[in-house]
Amino acid sequence: MYTLGINAVFHDSSACIIKDGELIAAAEDERFTHFKHGKRPIPFSTYELPFHAIDFCLKVAGIHLNDVDHIAYSFDPYEILPKELLDSSSCAVPLFSDQRNFEADLENPWNNLFLTAIINAENHLVDGYPHHLQKRFYKADKRNWKWHFVNHHLAHAASAFLPSPFSKAAILTLDGRGENCSTTYSVGLDNDIKKIAEVKLPHSLGLLYEKVTTYLGFLHSSDEYKVMALASYGKPEFIKDFREIIQYSGNGQYQIADERLEERFGPARLRGDDFTSHHFDIARSLQYVLEETVLEICDWLYDITGEENLCIAGGVGLNCVLNARIRDKSPFKNVWVQPAAGDSGTALGAALWIDAQLRETKDKDFVMEHVYWGPDYSDNEIEAFLKKSKIPYHQMNNVAEETASLLAENKIIGWFQGKMEYGPRSLGSRSILASPIDPKMQSLLNIVKDREDFRPVAPVVLEEDAHEWFENAGNSPFMLFIYNVVKDREHLIPAVKHIDGTARVQTINEEQHPLYYQLIKAFKEKTGVPVLVNTSFNTLGKPIVCSPRDAIECFWTSPFDALVIGSFLIRKDYGNKNFSSYTNIQETQSIEALHNSVN
Repeated sequence: MYTLGINAVFHDSSACIIKDGELIAAAEDERFTHFKHGKRPIPFSTYELPFHAIDFCLKVAGIHLNDVDHIAYSFDPYEILPKELLDSSSCAVPLFSDQRNFEADLENPWNNLFLTAIINAENHLVDGYPHHLQKRFYKADKRNWKWHFVNHHLAHAASAFLPSPFSKAAILTLDGRGENCSTTYSVGLDNDIKKIAEVKLPHSLGLLYEKVTTYLGFLHSSDEYKVMALASYGKPEFIKDFREIIQYSGNGQYQIADERLEERFGPARLRGDDFTSHHFDIARSLQYVLEETVLEICDWLYDITGEENLCIAGGVGLNCVLNARIRDKSPFKNVWVQPAAGDSGTALGAALWIDAQLRETKDKDFVMEHVYWGPDYSDNEIEAFLKKSKIPYHQMNNVAEETASLLAENKIIGWFQGKMEYGPRSLGSRSILASPIDPKMQSLLNIVKDREDFRPVAPVVLEEDAHEWFENAGNSPFMLFIYNVVKDREHLIPAVKHIDGTARVQTINEEQHPLYYQLIKAFKEKTGVPVLVNTSFNTLGKPIVCSPRDAIECFWTSPFDALVIGSFLIRKDYGNKNFSSYTNIQETQSIEALHNSVN
């Protein structure tokens, strides 16, 4: 039985395909369309479906859309559909939007447009696909499958629990919004999930975080992680204000009071304005009270469920600082966070939920031990593209060994290997890698990627060595928790230590990604350090690269030193003997020159 999962409501449009309980493929649409997050979360974008991600999933499964048995869409419009629309064949949509906040006000008249596009999503799927993708959509017929609308927060909860390593657990979803709630509390047992409570809209920790993101000059529903990073530089000077805004009333319930951010904190920062300690302190205070509130929620959830395991999803679940506080300070013994905790993961959750319900299986079929579910490319495909593009390259005999030598020479490497990651993190398939030994590497990488200078870079470490370099570090393959850097090792890996002494760690073992593991092991043999800097293979405002073309374009338009793509090495030092016969390589500013320019 094939079940296609689709997320297309707000942002991070995505798709996955499940066969009899097993995940076959999953990807975000942004990786194919090059539009970050797929689309903006506005009412009239709801009709946009992740056709490219769906096409990829069908291709991996080797099927046409007509071969799918069930389609699970991660939002149920009928839960909030006004009765007058339900009883009518038409609805009124205003010519102009009013001034109310759509995301916080379900009575907004543009909700009609939002809901009708969702209700008709199945029709869009049948006849709205791009022409170049017609092979797997042409003559699609709705009679061949059954369509399911799945509650948005149930999809989040299912994405957290069903692929987790636990047979029973408490489930916490913290999101911006779903149909009519922002937070849910559930219990999972085998393949079943029971909701026990929820927090109704407009009260939402996720939407509050979005509003502060906008206030601080970033793009909401996109840049919240930058606020988390900014918080490390500040002091919690505005705890009183945020405690007035976030009012926890017990039993998992909270209210969000009128924020009045400009009245409280002064004029909003505009994009491009300098950051001040005032901005740092606002971000820190928000983070502090968020953590404080969620820990109180976790205490209540533990008491009411009696479970020792906790599963987390929803966009707030991507806050790795919060996750670490839950791990360290909550009563739960084990915490598992869905690596695609944001809305992209709801495609997986919706599909797994429908699959489990229809097959009526008690035992869980699938544990998500890695995130490598996207497109991959063979050496033959990569070499054909390089030749067609007339790009000089060298084929390596030992990829791990030769790449480790470059990294030991302080080169910055684009790393393109195997199946692309599902979720927002680059975890060794589409990564930019560098040595953590040089204290200037963090600043250098932010220049290379055109990022804000306060942004940290993350480490990847051999799983068996993690505890020697990061305090109490265990298995952490998804880069969703922070750990303190071991004091007597700080001087050896200064590039990955954030200002607060922590690092957002990824651990890797050989089973998860053999070549990635072998590379880090080879680097350890050369330097004594089993750690690399791992940051996403993209530049500011762009999604992570997906295809060889994406990787080549990003590489040649950014000041990396080299690209390791499959077994092929491409370098920019055009005087290299391997490239002497090529005349089309233009001189770019060297990494050494950039390095010397960093203060």
